[in-house]
Amino acid sequence: MLIVNLLHLILTPSTMTIKPELNDICCPEFNPALWEGKTHQWENRLFVKDSIPAFLHMPIPGKIGKMMARMMNKIQEAGAEPAPEDFIILTKDCSLWRSDFYFGVTKTVPGAENTTISGTFISKVYDGPYHAIPKFMKQAKQDVEAQGHKVNDFYVFYTTCPKCAKKYGHNYMVVFAEV
Repeated sequence: MLIVNLLHLILTPSTMTIKPELNDICCPEFNPALWEGKTHQWENRLFVKDSIPAFLHMPIPGKIGKMMARMMNKIQEAGAEPAPEDFIILTKDCSLWRSDFYFGVTKTVPGAENTTISGTFISKVYDGPYHAIPKFMKQAKQDVEAQGHKVNDFYVFYTTCPKCAKKYGHNYMVVFAEV
């Protein structure tokens, strides 16, 4: 149900393929202490991946909602939804023209690009507007390199939808620095 409720804030009615219940809060409250400065060792962590076009790193309007609906429907149909506390969608800014989305799943999803992510990641939590991500990534790089690590790549986890971020008074984002 968490995944279904997340969609109502991302999608417009014309792009929705499912009709969620409209709750005051659809995303679980995020606890930054569980993520800040933590080291994550992933060995073949299962995800399904999709990409959308972007313009100067910004997703093209209308594309993200359709992609989210398509992927969430596939995940639900496969029964591959993680528990709410394990729910994660990572984004990766591949270029000026494309963004990749990695949806954490519990098993292989038919009809989706199934992939795994392995490696060591250090997570840093930030609270602020979406457009501050470049600044947050730069800060994460400085913090992680100050610990003696070399940063190879970044993923970002947007912890709540815009409506819940407003409701909770925080727009937390987790930057995963691959080391």
